[in-house]
Amino acid sequence: MKPVVGAMQAWSCVIISVFAIVILSILGGLYRSNHHELVGGNEDPKDGPAVAGTVFTAVIVYAVFLVFCGLQGMLHLRENRRGAIALS
Repeated sequence: MKPVVGAMQAWSCVIISVFAIVILSILGGLYRSNHHELVGGNEDPKDGPAVAGTVFTAVIVYAVFLVFCGLQGMLHLRENRRGAIALS
């Protein structure tokens, strides 16, 4: 199987996805617990758990990106070990 994206893009996507999963998981946890800094103001959302559900949906999307890009990166590693010659 050949990679769909380049090696640099795949590994960059892995790093960005890991950071996004960590940061969004923390934010989702704070919204789920109705942390006063995030839901206590006048213009802040009133329903913290509903916001948390949306944030955790984004975490799932980034997890899918992480798996896809990680597999693409592994395909590049496997291709390089075989001694494939890159023309570009």
